Amino acid sequence: MENQFDFIAIEGVIGVGKTSLAKLLSERHNARLVLEQFKDNPFLPKFYEDRERYAFPTQMAFLASRFQQQQDMLSKDLFQQMIISDYIFEKDRIFARLNLGDDELALYDSIFDIMTGISAKPDLVIYLQSSVDRLMHNIRQRDRDYERHISRSYLEELSEAYNHFFYHYNKSPLMIINTTEVDFVNNKKHLDYIDEQIFNQPIRSNTHIHIIPD
Repeated sequence: MENQFDFIAIEGVIGVGKTSLAKLLSERHNARLVLEQFKDNPFLPKFYEDRERYAFPTQMAFLASRFQQQQDMLSKDLFQQMIISDYIFEKDRIFARLNLGDDELALYDSIFDIMTGISAKPDLVIYLQSSVDRLMHNIRQRDRDYERHISRSYLEELSEAYNHFFYHYNKSPLMIINTTEVDFVNNKKHLDYIDEQIFNQPIRSNTHIHIIPD
């Protein structure tokens, strides 16, 4: 089947493997890789240490960075290759609703509403789900310094917020993959299966597709 996508975005909770899958698929399909620039956010380590104090500056720094990347994607030359990203712009508000107070959220929303209207729209969104146990395992395995402060309760809140968001998501075709028992990094059969479903099966608008490889 001829490739039907110019822009694929992969989403999911911290530790679910969205960046890994984006990298693997971009290598297979010679796609331009656009990754979230979380390392450039100077407030992120402080946020995980003191969530209430640093939520707003962390959120605004992410909003500015993500919007700049969206503008770069919109200006993509027509002859450049497909784009695969490890986030969608709208995900920013999931974190804002979870972490900001009412006054902060109102200010944030006034800016977000302007930006989201002129952000890049994916041709397909892939939402990776996982159990909190698996997320905790993955985070411990990669052992990033600033992620050592992430609590199980925060991941539970975040997972619930993500599930709620994507249950109502209808801006792009949506594919849902439960990765709790899936290892597309080390198991080529799992990666092949996912690749087949994305690129060799018809994707219908506003359709939720659950994929659990054998």
